[in-house]
Amino acid sequence: MDATRVDLLMQVEGMTCDGCAEAVRRAIRRVDPEAEVVVDLDHGRVAVTTRAQSLTIAEALSKAGYEASAMTG
Repeated sequence: MDATRVDLLMQVEGMTCDGCAEAVRRAIRRVDPEAEVVVDLDHGRVAVTTRAQSLTIAEALSKAGYEASAMTG
């Protein structure tokens, strides 16, 4: 049952390349290995379907070197 999964949209500063996008995916999946992550490099956004809180995701991205804030969730 996936009732606890939420859709988040995060604004992420500092993503400039595919390597950055992969680092963002890895950071999020360390928090929630089952998270669905879609990175939009052009707009600096990440869409996540996860069981984690937006603050937890933002903290994980901060530790990975990116400034993130929730746009939704």
